[in-house]
Amino acid sequence: MSTLILQVPDELDRALERRSTASGISKNNLAREALRRYLQVAEFRTLRTKLVACTRAGAEHCAENMAEVLEEE
Repeated sequence: MSTLILQVPDELDRALERRSTASGISKNNLAREALRRYLQVAEFRTLRTKLVACTRAGAEHCAENMAEVLEEE
Protein backbone atom coordinates (compact mmCIF):
# COMPACT_ATOMS: atom_id res chain seq x y z
CA MET A 1 0.00 0.00 0.00
CA SER A 2 1.25 3.46 -0.89
CA THR A 3 1.37 6.42 1.46
CA LEU A 4 -0.25 9.71 0.52
CA ILE A 5 0.41 12.84 2.53
CA LEU A 6 -2.49 15.24 2.23
CA GLN A 7 -2.90 18.72 3.62
CA VAL A 8 -6.47 19.70 4.42
CA PRO A 9 -7.99 22.88 5.85
CA ASP A 10 -8.43 22.82 9.63
CA GLU A 11 -12.22 22.84 9.27
CA LEU A 12 -12.13 19.70 7.13
CA ASP A 13 -9.77 18.00 9.57
CA ARG A 14 -12.10 18.81 12.47
CA ALA A 15 -15.08 17.42 10.56
CA LEU A 16 -13.12 14.28 9.74
CA GLU A 17 -12.09 13.93 13.38
CA ARG A 18 -15.72 14.28 14.53
CA ARG A 19 -16.91 11.68 12.04
CA SER A 20 -14.05 9.37 12.98
CA THR A 21 -14.89 9.60 16.67
CA ALA A 22 -18.63 9.16 16.08
CA SER A 23 -18.25 6.16 13.80
CA GLY A 24 -15.26 4.48 15.41
CA ILE A 25 -13.50 4.45 12.03
CA SER A 26 -10.02 5.90 11.68
CA LYS A 27 -9.50 9.14 9.81
CA ASN A 28 -7.30 7.26 7.36
CA ASN A 29 -10.02 4.73 6.59
CA LEU A 30 -12.67 7.44 6.25
CA ALA A 31 -10.49 9.46 3.88
CA ARG A 32 -9.56 6.33 1.89
CA GLU A 33 -13.24 5.41 1.49
CA ALA A 34 -14.20 8.96 0.51
CA LEU A 35 -11.46 9.05 -2.14
CA ARG A 36 -12.46 5.61 -3.46
CA ARG A 37 -16.10 6.68 -3.78
CA TYR A 38 -15.15 9.97 -5.43
CA LEU A 39 -13.05 8.15 -8.03
CA GLN A 40 -15.84 5.63 -8.71
CA VAL A 41 -18.33 8.45 -9.32
CA ALA A 42 -15.85 10.30 -11.55
CA GLU A 43 -15.25 7.13 -13.61
CA PHE A 44 -19.00 6.54 -13.90
CA ARG A 45 -19.58 10.11 -15.08
CA THR A 46 -16.84 9.80 -17.70
CA LEU A 47 -18.29 6.57 -19.01
CA ARG A 48 -21.84 7.98 -18.99
CA THR A 49 -20.67 11.02 -20.99
CA LYS A 50 -19.06 8.75 -23.58
CA LEU A 51 -22.13 6.54 -23.83
CA VAL A 52 -24.49 9.52 -24.17
CA ALA A 53 -22.32 10.91 -26.97
CA CYS A 54 -22.31 7.50 -28.63
CA THR A 55 -26.09 7.23 -28.35
CA ARG A 56 -26.60 10.73 -29.76
CA ALA A 57 -24.51 9.73 -32.77
CA GLY A 58 -27.20 7.18 -33.60
CA ALA A 59 -28.29 3.79 -32.37
CA GLU A 60 -26.51 1.96 -35.19
CA HIS A 61 -23.27 3.85 -34.62
CA CYS A 62 -23.56 3.30 -30.88
CA ALA A 63 -24.08 -0.45 -31.20
CA GLU A 64 -21.09 -0.73 -33.53
CA ASN A 65 -18.80 1.16 -31.17
CA MET A 66 -20.11 0.16 -27.73
CA ALA A 67 -17.31 -2.34 -27.09
CA GLU A 68 -14.73 0.25 -28.12
CA VAL A 69 -16.21 2.87 -25.79
CA LEU A 70 -16.26 0.43 -22.88
CA GLU A 71 -12.71 -0.81 -23.54
CA GLU A 72 -11.35 2.74 -23.32
CA GLU A 73 -12.15 2.72 -19.62
